[in-house]
Amino acid sequence: MGRGMAANLVKAGHEVTVWNRTPGKTVERARVASTPAEAARGCQAVWICVSDTKAVEEVLFGQNGIIDVLQPGTVVADSSTILPEATEEFGKRVEKTGAHFLDAPVTGSKAGAADGTLTFMLGGEAEVIARVQPLLNAMGKKFVHVGKNGAASSAKIALNMMNAMIVEGFEEGLTLARKLGVNPDKLLELIQASFVRSGIIDFKGPMILRRDFEPNFPLRLMHKDLKLNLEAAKKVGVSMPGLEAIEKIYQKATEAGLQDLDYIATIEVLEKLADVETAKA
Repeated sequence: MGRGMAANLVKAGHEVTVWNRTPGKTVERARVASTPAEAARGCQAVWICVSDTKAVEEVLFGQNGIIDVLQPGTVVADSSTILPEATEEFGKRVEKTGAHFLDAPVTGSKAGAADGTLTFMLGGEAEVIARVQPLLNAMGKKFVHVGKNGAASSAKIALNMMNAMIVEGFEEGLTLARKLGVNPDKLLELIQASFVRSGIIDFKGPMILRRDFEPNFPLRLMHKDLKLNLEAAKKVGVSMPGLEAIEKIYQKATEAGLQDLDYIATIEVLEKLADVETAKA
């Protein structure tokens, strides 16, 4: 995601310096830094897009993190999907330096990052959003100001949970229908002609039928996001019985070695449990 976002910033004419935790990953026409601090030094905006809460914390406050080089007025935007409570804490620590923090997770998958058509959920001050609007315009097509810092991260993990639950419902229905002798293509046709239809099934359904598990969104990251939902729900006393059941399927998928495939690969766990032959429909 981050690579596509950075590439679109370059295409829009912005001066971009990139740093990646995996050495060797570069963006054409962007300068490459050896540390987060080097990448952030002297910048008007710092954009973070990494895999989890610990990684964000390391970029911000770890060895060679950006916190010591931030200038007053610099905007630090985080497009990672992490625990909302951590986003709030990180924002407060950043703002003590005189810099601004923007809670800015995205949705739209790798294709949206590459095409500059991401949807941004934004948590923070309206004036801060306005300052980085030209950068947002280079990377996305829709921007929803959800509320204060932490609100956008809360919305993002909820959206990912809903995606996982909708796909799980489709996969369970598909597995049962196949076991009962229904042609999967016909089932998908019926779904798309009914009120059951959804955008995520329009996108993921054909991939599931043709067994295309190329990771647009790796299962390990969706599993991480489901755990974030469970952790957040526990803190505020919200029951998540459906999510608890689905998380167990993701755990089985991880134990089966599917974690680096797209999260739709959970279908293989359901098919194995149902003794349904796994083959292209």
